[in-house]
Amino acid sequence: MSEGEPAAAPARAADVEPDWQRLHPATLALAIVKLGPRSLNFLPALAAIGFAGKWAYVVPALLAFLLLSLLVAIAAWLRFRYAVTDDAVVIESGVFARQHRTIPFDRIQDVSIEQGLIARALGIAKVDFETGAGGGKEGDGDLDAIGFDEAQALRGAIRAWRSDAADTQVADPSGVAIEGGGDAAEDRLLFAMDPRRLLVAGLFNFSLAALAVVGASMQLFDNLLPFDFNVFNPVDWVDLAEGYGLDNWVLAHRWVAGIGALLSLLVIGFASGIAMMVFANWGFRLVREPRALRRTRGLTTRTDVAMPVKRVQAAILVTGWLRQRFGWHELRLQSLASDGAKEPDHQVVPFGRLAEIDRVLAEVAMPRPGPGETWQHSHRIIAIGPVIGAVAAATGGTIALILGNAVGWLGLIAAPLLAAGALFATRFHLWTDLGEMVVIRRGWWKPKTTLLPHASVQSVDIKTDFLLRPLGLATLVFGVPGGSALGAHEIPAIPLAAARDLRARILQAGTAS
Repeated sequence: MSEGEPAAAPARAADVEPDWQRLHPATLALAIVKLGPRSLNFLPALAAIGFAGKWAYVVPALLAFLLLSLLVAIAAWLRFRYAVTDDAVVIESGVFARQHRTIPFDRIQDVSIEQGLIARALGIAKVDFETGAGGGKEGDGDLDAIGFDEAQALRGAIRAWRSDAADTQVADPSGVAIEGGGDAAEDRLLFAMDPRRLLVAGLFNFSLAALAVVGASMQLFDNLLPFDFNVFNPVDWVDLAEGYGLDNWVLAHRWVAGIGALLSLLVIGFASGIAMMVFANWGFRLVREPRALRRTRGLTTRTDVAMPVKRVQAAILVTGWLRQRFGWHELRLQSLASDGAKEPDHQVVPFGRLAEIDRVLAEVAMPRPGPGETWQHSHRIIAIGPVIGAVAAATGGTIALILGNAVGWLGLIAAPLLAAGALFATRFHLWTDLGEMVVIRRGWWKPKTTLLPHASVQSVDIKTDFLLRPLGLATLVFGVPGGSALGAHEIPAIPLAAARDLRARILQAGTAS
């Protein structure tokens, strides 16, 4: 045997064809379901055919469109294939223009599994590979429909590979692994929501939007409803009482009809809040894995998303005035791994006690400040906008009264309430620096507390304007990667010297890290 023969073995191994697989055949069933919404895009063309007097061609044209869409879906399914090698996922796609994508396991930051209602019935799931390549989903990869068991096995294989790689990296030169370097720790349940918790959360999730939708629908489709009764109309309650011989009594006590309408509003609001909470968070579980926090939830659409702990940038606690009185809070984590286009932040505790939230914060090393912490206040100049609005309302009301319009009293009554509310709200704009983390509080009706580690801040801007500059004040704006669904992180109207000192400390911490 020559010396060159051993080197030829790896070359031959590299040429071995991967074990290619196709997506689950149920992908075609999903494609048929999607044809319904897509056919709406063809309605303008069908309307044009009808307006041209060619009504006989409308149905054949629609059938041709649906058939062509189905053929395209079949061709895309036949031309899509993927393979899982020892250290990568390989995807080939495209009917005419072929695309070959290789995703190494060490580049995969997260593997999320999602199941819609139809997918759960068919036993399939969608798998998303997040690589952190940027550019949204274009930088990542996904498998639209594979067997649910296969999806779980694939995620387990990637997790096992990363665990073995971590064990190898922490081994010392003698080949002995350093204690604590691997991923041997078992998964731990951090938070879960049972049906009773979902019910309580739904009661606090009273939805005014649902009331508007129901009321508008009853008004719009009044003639199409199988019954002639509007729960928001007291007159209909009087007519209902007439059927039981109580119409005269109700007319004598009109407040009863008003109470009936009000109770209807409350029932619809509470019922919609409970329904939304149950659909979104049924079976909610937050589990601590060796490298990530994994969240599963959903009744109709079941999602399974991992949040790598090292990618968490900030923690955001949100509550409401009434929720806070009963000790309920919500926790979101701002991460480099987004939770979809509609929810850039990860909701990890939708409805929990502070003790439950503290357990989660301990896993990401972002503890809440203690009760004895010293807080700094923003200047009351931040209320200048609402105060100017109050002055404008009072001015408009006065002018209306001078012109003989009694509606002007509304402006005069609202003006002091608006100004007083704005000045009162300034008491709740607080901040403190804990040395390695900035904590920002704001709001009294919907309080929000942001825990922002210095190491997560990539930029700090000091902003002043014609109002702040004469008072020696400035606003600090923090640039944090990952985006937030709850607004920018900033500390408004603080002394300029304090703003410069805090910026220097934060930037110094970023340089050191």
